[in-house]
Amino acid sequence: MADYATLKKGGFLPQKQKNMFSLRLRIIGGNITAVQLAKIAEVAEKFGDGHVHLTSRQSVEIPFIKLEEIEQVKAALAEGGLEPGAGGARVRTITACQGEAICAGGCIDTYALAKEIEIRYFDLSLPHKFKIGITGCPNNCLKTEENDLGIKGGIQVHWREEECIHCGKCLKVCRHKAISMENNQIIIDKEKCASCGKCSRACPVKCWDTVHGYVVTFGGLFGNYISRGEPIIPFITDKEKLFRVCDTAVKFFEENANPGERFKFTLDRVGWDEFRKIILEAYEQE
Repeated sequence: MADYATLKKGGFLPQKQKNMFSLRLRIIGGNITAVQLAKIAEVAEKFGDGHVHLTSRQSVEIPFIKLEEIEQVKAALAEGGLEPGAGGARVRTITACQGEAICAGGCIDTYALAKEIEIRYFDLSLPHKFKIGITGCPNNCLKTEENDLGIKGGIQVHWREEECIHCGKCLKVCRHKAISMENNQIIIDKEKCASCGKCSRACPVKCWDTVHGYVVTFGGLFGNYISRGEPIIPFITDKEKLFRVCDTAVKFFEENANPGERFKFTLDRVGWDEFRKIILEAYEQE
C-alpha cells in the first residue's frame, strides 16, 4: 500500500485521479538549465500526459505520474540533473528574482543566496510549511513580505563631498525624493530612502560609497489569511549575520509552533516581543 504522506513530503502530490501524482521538482530560485528543460519535457511526454505546470513559487510540476512508475521517473530525472522537491510540513522551494547578475536594478546576487539557503534548509521537517523568498532590490518583484521569511536586497549610500560635481543627477533619479541639495550639500532623508542605490549608479563621477546588504521580514502570509511580514531588525550588511538571523527564525518556529500552525500565528501566540528580543540578540552578536 502506498505511503501517501511520505510521497507528498518527497514531492509527489496526490491528484484527484486515483494513483496519479503531480511531481514537484526541486528548482532553486526559478533557475533551470536548457538541458534540464529538455529532460522535463521528455519525462512529461513519456510518463505524464505531455504537459507541465509552472507553480506560483517558481517550481515545475509534472502531472499524471503513475504510482507504479515513480521510481522510473526519479531515475529519468536524475539523468538530467533533476530530482523531486519537497511538500508537506517543511521548508519549501526558495524563490528568487534574477538579481544583480542580470537585472540592472539588482543589489544582491539572489540566485547564489537562494542556493546557499536551499542547501541549508532543504527537506528540513517543521511543524508546518515555511516559505522563503528573495528579491534583488526594493522593486520587490518577488513580494518578499508575503513569505514566512523574506529577504530583500538593498544598497546603503554615503555621499563623498570632495568628489561631487553637483550635477544633480542623483536628485533626478531618486523616485522617493529622498535626496535634496542645499548650499551645494547633498542631504539624504533616511526615512524616505529605499536603499535602491539608483543615486550611486547614476553618478557620473562615482562620488558615493555603497554597502550592499539585506532587509529581512518575518511572519508574512498569503493564502486563506493575508499578512505582511515585519522588518523588525535593521539593515544587515554581511552574509554571516544574515544566516545567523535566518537560523534563529527557523529554530524559533521549529521549537515554538504547534503542528499545522504557520509562522505568523506562532508569533502572534508566543509574542512578537519575545521573538524580537531573540532576533535582535542574533543580529547584534559579533
